[in-house]
Amino acid sequence: AIGGVVNVILRKDFNGAELRYGYGATDVKGGDLEDASAVFGAASDRGRLIGGASYSSRGMVFTRDQIGGDVLGVSTYGNNYWAWTNPTGGAGSIKPVPGFDCNANGFWTQSNGRCSFDFNSVAANDASVKNTSVFVRGDYQINDDWTVYMTATTTKVETFGRYAPVPGVIRVEDGTPNDINNGVMGGPGDGRPTYFYHRFAAAGNRDNTTDTTNNDFLVGFQGQLTDSVSVEFGARHTEYKYLETGNGYVIASLAQLAANNGDYMVNDPFGATPETLKGFTATIGRNSFYKSTEYFGNANFDLFEMGGGISNAVVGAEYRTDDFADVYDSLSQAGVVLGSSGGSSAGGRDVSSAYFEWLLPFTSTFDITVAGRYDKYSDYGSDFSPKVAARWQPLENLTFRGSWGQGFRAPGLDILTQARSFSAEPVNDPQSCIAQAEPADCQLQVDTYFIANPTLSSEHSNQYSIGAVYDPTDWLDLSLDYYNIEVKDTISSIGAQDIINMDLDPANYGQIPAGLSITRRADGSIQEITAGYANEGDLKTDGLDFRANTDFDFGSAGRLQNRLTVSWVNKYDVTTINGEVIEYAGRLGYPDLRANLANDWTFGDWAFTWNVNYIDGQTDPDGDSVGGYATNDVQAAWSAPWNGKIAIGATNVGNRYPQLVAFDGRPWNFYLYDAYGRTIYLRYTQTF
Repeated sequence: AIGGVVNVILRKDFNGAELRYGYGATDVKGGDLEDASAVFGAASDRGRLIGGASYSSRGMVFTRDQIGGDVLGVSTYGNNYWAWTNPTGGAGSIKPVPGFDCNANGFWTQSNGRCSFDFNSVAANDASVKNTSVFVRGDYQINDDWTVYMTATTTKVETFGRYAPVPGVIRVEDGTPNDINNGVMGGPGDGRPTYFYHRFAAAGNRDNTTDTTNNDFLVGFQGQLTDSVSVEFGARHTEYKYLETGNGYVIASLAQLAANNGDYMVNDPFGATPETLKGFTATIGRNSFYKSTEYFGNANFDLFEMGGGISNAVVGAEYRTDDFADVYDSLSQAGVVLGSSGGSSAGGRDVSSAYFEWLLPFTSTFDITVAGRYDKYSDYGSDFSPKVAARWQPLENLTFRGSWGQGFRAPGLDILTQARSFSAEPVNDPQSCIAQAEPADCQLQVDTYFIANPTLSSEHSNQYSIGAVYDPTDWLDLSLDYYNIEVKDTISSIGAQDIINMDLDPANYGQIPAGLSITRRADGSIQEITAGYANEGDLKTDGLDFRANTDFDFGSAGRLQNRLTVSWVNKYDVTTINGEVIEYAGRLGYPDLRANLANDWTFGDWAFTWNVNYIDGQTDPDGDSVGGYATNDVQAAWSAPWNGKIAIGATNVGNRYPQLVAFDGRPWNFYLYDAYGRTIYLRYTQTF
């Protein structure tokens, strides 16, 4: 209701100007919204021009201020060390650092005696975001047969995010000031180093800023060569740039040096001098770009007369060059920065395409469209994607439709060329929780390494759909469509939580793909995870999409319009590379039913809106479940006599929050729900 995109007016002949400003306050602290936009347009008999700009922002939301954020974060990386129990072997256990006050500065003592760090108290769940964009588009009729058109867009997005202080492992040599022997720091040497699982809280939080710029320019020509032949050709250039700067990160070798020489005492980290802390912290950076240049052309021509009209065809071709790079700073690439992933990647490709589409109107009520597209990738190979669609209208108010097609998706340049990178991933692993004497459903962080997979193959799909559109009255129209999609060799991101699930329950989640892995310690806790992309297997899904629109004219009582959309997933089955079939529909994260009901009542200068959004409940095989989730959005708007419009409303007016069932390292499913609570907004629009 209070978006941050340019208010693009679709009317090509728009004359005048429109200004808008809005502000929204969330129930959760920090997430307030602000947006503004301006659109200007002018048109004449031969040309049209429209341009505009917009701004939107959302504030930072800290984890501690959202639901589930009042739970103490559990992490081995508090202030602990590996206590050797075998004089010659590697056996031992994790114990708290002696002499350290583990009940201050975000540290806390677990029931098993270990020293943890409450990352929930300092980290932000949502970064602050500022979005600015400018656009202009226009067309000009050169003569009776030719028209030139262009579109230019620039978008800039800035974010600021906060992460908890750096977690990492410190190794100190035997006999150095921080070495622990028999529970005593600085005691007699035992010939072995000491390993600390440490949180560098004294060095401060990690603060990341990003700056993303996306420029897009399109120019084209449309011409009528003869009465039956028209052409279109043009070019498009897109440039995407991404800059990221991170402060408060730790250089592992320098921190280890400071610990070995005693400048940084692990049992008194806040006693270190500012010079010592600055000596092993660093600012990291990331510079990414994507450039694409495309040339296109097509011809549209009439072929011959058929029973239902003229048979028409389109043929076209495209040529595109893509260049991509994602470059981290040299320290991150070298793998010496703690608390950051630093895998660079770069590559390029050329894509040549040709396509056709042919309409065959056999009768006025029955037609078939045949289409095909051929794509050739310089780094991948080639594919052909055919499609056939049919329409039959036996009655004026009843239409049946259907289609069949094949498609493909080539692996992206980023996942083919990514270098190995590190991240401390938030997960739930019952074995690690139990090993730390925590409840089995605790949240913790584990060492995770993400790798590229240059052997990825493309995905290939087969899909068909059938449906009907029915307008029984002038105030009601209905549509129902069935879809069936099968994707082979699906490209999937296999994250840390996915690998844990596969390791603990392969019958339900499948085996861990080749090249990815999990390593556990003797007590069952996770030592490290290797994650990345894989051709996980096949995907089969089918379901129904239903739509019902009503339009009631009550005369002096106004007009009421209702729009109901329902999507039902009958099946969402993934067949793993090992042949196991996993039924995801209805599981956590995969609701099999979603619905939206939009109601608009206009009455004179007033307009009232009530939207209902519904996500069905989900249940996992292990018994974890969430119930159905419904939110209501309302708005009242008044059109003023001076061409102004005032709107006040609320999204999630009932202040509904998602159920606290952990998903992918968060207290709730961050991908399905938001936890901003009720957002009350006010918006003013002025038209000139």
